[in-house]
Amino acid sequence: MERAVVQITLFGLLLAFVTTQPNKDDWDIYSFHINSTVNSRYATTVITSRVANRMDESKEIEFQVRIPKNAFISKFRMFIDGQVYDGVVKTKEQAQQQYSEAVSRGQSAGLVSSVGRTLEEFKTSVTVAAHKKVTFELTYEELLKRRLGKYELQIHARPMQPVKDFKVDVYIHEKAGISFLEVKGGLSTNALANAITKTHTDKQAWVYFYPTEDQQKTCDHCGEEGMNGDLVIVYDVNRDASIGDIQTSDGYFVHHFAPSSLSRIPKNFVFLIDKSGSMNGKKIEQTRTALIRILNDLAEDDYFGLITFDGNIFHWKRELVQASKKNVDSAKDFARNIQSGGSTDINGAVLQGAHMLNVHPREGAASILILLTDGDPTAGVTNLRQILSNVKEAIAEKFPLYCLGFGFDVNFEFLEKMSLQNNGAARRIYQDSDADLQLTGFYEEVATPLLTDVTMIYTGGTNLTQTNFSQYYNGSEIVVAGQILHNDIDTFSPQVVAISSKRRLTFSETNTTVESTGTVSDSHIQRVWAYLTVKQLLDKQLQLSGAEEEEVRKEALALSFKYSFVTPLTSMVVTKPPGENTEVLHKPKEGQQQGIEQLSMLQPRRTAKTSSSPRRIGLTGSAGLPGGYDHITMGAAPRRIGLAGSAGPPGGNGQTRMDLDGAMPTSRLMRPGGAMRNSRPRIPDLFLVPQPSYDIGYDDPTDYSLLKVMRTIERGAGEEQKTPVPFLHRFLIKTENQSLPLCFDIKGDVRLKLLHHPSGELIVNGKLQKDNGGFKRIVIHLDIFTSIDVDTHRITVKDLGGVRHHTGIDLITVGSVTVIRRDQEIDVTAGDTRMVILLHEKNGRKFLWPVLRLKPSDSNAEGILALKPAIYEEVQQTPSTKLKIRDQEIDVTRSDVADYSIVTAPRLGCWLMSAESALQRPLDDFIVAEL
Repeated sequence: MERAVVQITLFGLLLAFVTTQPNKDDWDIYSFHINSTVNSRYATTVITSRVANRMDESKEIEFQVRIPKNAFISKFRMFIDGQVYDGVVKTKEQAQQQYSEAVSRGQSAGLVSSVGRTLEEFKTSVTVAAHKKVTFELTYEELLKRRLGKYELQIHARPMQPVKDFKVDVYIHEKAGISFLEVKGGLSTNALANAITKTHTDKQAWVYFYPTEDQQKTCDHCGEEGMNGDLVIVYDVNRDASIGDIQTSDGYFVHHFAPSSLSRIPKNFVFLIDKSGSMNGKKIEQTRTALIRILNDLAEDDYFGLITFDGNIFHWKRELVQASKKNVDSAKDFARNIQSGGSTDINGAVLQGAHMLNVHPREGAASILILLTDGDPTAGVTNLRQILSNVKEAIAEKFPLYCLGFGFDVNFEFLEKMSLQNNGAARRIYQDSDADLQLTGFYEEVATPLLTDVTMIYTGGTNLTQTNFSQYYNGSEIVVAGQILHNDIDTFSPQVVAISSKRRLTFSETNTTVESTGTVSDSHIQRVWAYLTVKQLLDKQLQLSGAEEEEVRKEALALSFKYSFVTPLTSMVVTKPPGENTEVLHKPKEGQQQGIEQLSMLQPRRTAKTSSSPRRIGLTGSAGLPGGYDHITMGAAPRRIGLAGSAGPPGGNGQTRMDLDGAMPTSRLMRPGGAMRNSRPRIPDLFLVPQPSYDIGYDDPTDYSLLKVMRTIERGAGEEQKTPVPFLHRFLIKTENQSLPLCFDIKGDVRLKLLHHPSGELIVNGKLQKDNGGFKRIVIHLDIFTSIDVDTHRITVKDLGGVRHHTGIDLITVGSVTVIRRDQEIDVTAGDTRMVILLHEKNGRKFLWPVLRLKPSDSNAEGILALKPAIYEEVQQTPSTKLKIRDQEIDVTRSDVADYSIVTAPRLGCWLMSAESALQRPLDDFIVAEL
């Protein structure tokens, strides 16, 4: 059977081969997860979409996501009917051949577009049989770049429809320590702000984004097709003046160098501004605005020059001048009067700018040349090769050249090559309302040089990425990776030599220990090295030609194959089930436009039984809700132990079930958590039950233990009974600004008010385990007739329709509540509240731990989960520590606590105090009589 192959492009092609679009109403995205792990600035993100065809016929189902342009896709696969279809990386030429064959057969291709300034779109589709499901899984990797003192992890959420099971989980681990963490982006504001929870410790951080299905329709960046916006996690790490953060593992190392507390270096700065006819209108207006802002930012010890050009060259001054107030004001007047018109002499402008810097050198100053243009050279020297040669000779590696390409009419590859040949970089300025801010934003990145002539030296290192850098700017970072000869860390020695103003500085590892991260991060460090090496080889290839270019290309291609990176040299062939097109994913270069290439982009309940015939222990007490049948069965013959008690509402049979730990229920005449009309039942005479076999379920236990009484009977009344020591459960209350949270202990297997919605529409209570950490059961009440009972083995739903047990990975709907059980968590959405119940294990026993991922909008909600972040002041440190909370001074001790709201349960330092002090209320206010 023939297979069509589609060439997929990641950077911006729209193909004319697309035929029909699938009808999205025919399929349901029932799960959409984004999981991003950042380890020492290297981010690996996995997007998983699960889709079901709800129709009675086969349908084409789409997978369409957006990822950062700086990332490499490293894995894509589909799961259909138990089969896995993996993408395979091939050379671009192999993929092109397959693509051409597909087109010649008239078969359709996919669609790709470059989306905005920082994203590219991945899109593919597959035909799924009636009432069948498909899982798409895409993995991409990127090294986060530090700009203006921060890293930004951008996650774009656009699942194409509201999704019941939607979540974003981000984990960050930085060995150097995390100095701050913020969440920004369009999806972090207004209605979606309370869908974000974050935890930040010294070296780790977790961010969760769990919007409800309703929120995905009504937020600022939402609609009937769901969310369409960004979540941006912004952070930085701790720094000092030493050599920086160096990690080694399995023969590889990565070095992050960004020293702090360095004095700024004065700069010599020349701005070259294209004022040709194509810059007319909004472009020249925004350029004037940006230039005036830049001039206002110059320090008095800076020297600067301005050159405008069209077919001719115009100097504001013939030489560099000091940035005095008088000179800056004069330059601003010049900027306000820049008018567009004429052709474009790029060669003449750059040579004049280089001449200004060369004839006015200043010892201890950093020279910077910046070119802004929106088109190709049309005057003077127009041969691109000749311009590149002239500029390289004029600059002679004395200072960097930065090229800013305004819009899409510019030859960006030419600007990129010219800047890379001269130790700079190219940046596209997008024609938009904020183009002036883009210009000033770039200037801010290079406005404060701290070091020049930076050389990174690694004794015992080999296969190094770039080690020489013309300048290091405040807020940036230098990253070098490589291999360690013979994996001998004892002979590996890093050193950095640089110039700071007029001083030569040497940074060595005398104050920093080069540590091995062990086997956990082996792959991570090696992949950082591979990622950086491929990126830099692609830049190097751009600057070469002939045999040298081919050699660099082969090296980059080999690494791309080895690490399955989709780069401009490789493509990923995506195999589909028999009878469907095979598609090819290809990553193009920045700046490609429609028509350049004819390619497209892919784009419980716990039960124990040892006998088949039940023997019952009956408890005469309150009857259950209408239709209920409460009992505990033990043994093979119906021998009963009865308790006298008051009758409840009609419909019960007068028997009561008992919890596994033997707790007896009290009479329930009011709603869960409410006051009780009757106290505990009177204990009657007990009848011996000879067999220990049992079938025990859960229901409304109290603190009285019938099984304890039975064990007493088995031991004999005269035997001495030992009183168990109550287990201490440690809780924490997180803070907004303080580094240490508060923590407190609760003894024993009490029942806690977890979340009580003031409207009464949602009540969540939980029972702690008697002799192990965490919760044994959590019960969610929706009304007097409807509840969801969660334990470590299953989910039990009770309503007027009866009792239903769920033990698998299910999506359960109970009225307006959605419950999703995954491997290690249960996700509950009720109205404007979303709670996740995590499943942990300690001492070989499992337990539950609830955490709010989306807090109710009503601030009057009560319960342990509704506690607000603590605010305190440390008022005394000796002889004992005291904290001041709400004008009350409290004695505290330094301790630690496991944060079970995180899957990995990290241990955090905390201030330990009594429960009443931490809660600022009596603990009894949070205890309920029944679940």
